[in-house]
Amino acid sequence: MPADGFTIIRDPLWNNIQIDGGALKVIDTEPFQRLRYVRQLGHAFLVYPTANHTRFEHAIGTYHLARRALTILGERGDLRDIPEEQSSLVPLAALLHDLGHYPFSHALEEAGLPSHEDLVRRHFQHPGLRDALRATGLEDVDTCLYALIAGTSANPLQGLISGSLDLDKLEYLTRDARMCGVPYGAVDVDRLLHALTVVEFPGGTRAVGVHEKGISALESLLFARYQMYRNVYWHHAVRSATAMFKRAVRGAIARKELSVGEIADAADEDLMQRLRAMDDNVIAMRLRHRHLYKRVADIAGEDAPSGAGDWIADHPDLTERVENQLARELGLEAGELLLDFPAKATMLEADMPMLGSDDSIQPLDAMQHTGHLGILRMADALHAKARRLRVFAATSCDVDVRSLLGVIERTAGEIAGDLEAERGLLTGRV
Repeated sequence: MPADGFTIIRDPLWNNIQIDGGALKVIDTEPFQRLRYVRQLGHAFLVYPTANHTRFEHAIGTYHLARRALTILGERGDLRDIPEEQSSLVPLAALLHDLGHYPFSHALEEAGLPSHEDLVRRHFQHPGLRDALRATGLEDVDTCLYALIAGTSANPLQGLISGSLDLDKLEYLTRDARMCGVPYGAVDVDRLLHALTVVEFPGGTRAVGVHEKGISALESLLFARYQMYRNVYWHHAVRSATAMFKRAVRGAIARKELSVGEIADAADEDLMQRLRAMDDNVIAMRLRHRHLYKRVADIAGEDAPSGAGDWIADHPDLTERVENQLARELGLEAGELLLDFPAKATMLEADMPMLGSDDSIQPLDAMQHTGHLGILRMADALHAKARRLRVFAATSCDVDVRSLLGVIERTAGEIAGDLEAERGLLTGRV
C-alpha cells in the first residue's frame, strides 16, 4: 500500500493513533465522514448523557487495534507465510467495518431493514470512496474488503475482523464503557492482543486463534459483554426509546414517506428531522423531548419458557400486528403499545481455535468441559438472565402477566392464525 505520509489523531482511549496516507484518503470521503454523525449506541444517550460517541471514532479505534495486532503477529513471525496483500486488507476492513450502519446503530436492523454489512456494498459505489480504495493499489480491493466485513473471506486473518475475539468487540466494549461512565466493560486489551496467534490446521488451512495463556482475559471479555448488554444496551429506557424509534421509521416507510435508501444515507439528526416534519409522527416528537413510553409489563427472560417469544425479535411485521391488536384490546391506539424482547444468541459465543502450551489446537467451545472457559457452560443461562420481555405504552394500562405469557408462548404461525381469525390475543374471544 503506498504511504503518502501519515497523520496522528488523539484519542481518549488509545492516545496517539497513527493514520497512514491510504487510510486517511478513505477517512476523508463522504461515506466515512457520515459516521461522525451516527451515534455508536443509538438512543443510549437518553439514559447515559455522555454516550454521544460515534461510529467514526469507533472505526478509527478499530483500525488502530488492527495495526497493533498485525505488528504483534508480525514480530512473532505469525505473518511470514501470509501474503502482504492479505494482511494489508485488515486495517482497511477494520476501518470500514461499520460503514453501512443506519442512523442510531442497530435499531433499524431489528426493525427488518437489510443488515449494515449488506449496505457496505452500496457505500463502496460512492465515487470518492471507490477512488480512495483504488489508490491503495490492492487488487479487487472492494470485493476482498466486503468479504472480510461480511465474515465470508478465505483470508486467514478473517478472525480479526469477524469472530469471537475480533477487534471490533475489543474496541466497542472499551469505548462504550468509558463513554457511558460504567465499570462493566473492562477488558484487558493488551493481554488479548498479545494472546492472538495464527494457527495452522492439518491440511494447511490457517486461522486466527488465541493462545491458552489468554483464556482468562478472554473469559473476562465475554463476561464484560454480558454485563454491558444487561446494564447498558438493554436498559429499559434505552429499549423503550429504541422500540419507539423503530415504530416511527417503520410507519414512515409504510406510508412511503421514506425509503430504505434514504435512511441508509442519512445520519442521526437528518433522519429525526425528517420524522419530526411528518404531521402524524407523534412518536418522533416524544423522542425529541424524552417523553418515553413507560413499562406496563416487565418479565425476566429466565421466567419465560425456552424459545417463547422469539418471534418478537425475528418477525417485526408480525410483532407490529400483535402490538396493534393488543393496543385495541387494552383501549389504546395503534402505535401506543410496543413489545420488546431483544435477543443476542451469540453474546457469549467462542468459535475460534485455542493454541495450547503443548502446541495442540482445540476449538474454544470445547474448553467449557475442561475448566478452561467455564463461562461457556453458563452461556444460555446468562443470555436468558440478560433478556427482559417488556411492554411499553404511551399511557398507563393494566396488562395481565399470565395472559401476556400465554401470548408469547404461542408460535409465530399460531399468532398469525389468531390475527387472521380476529381472535383476541389476551382473551381468545372472536
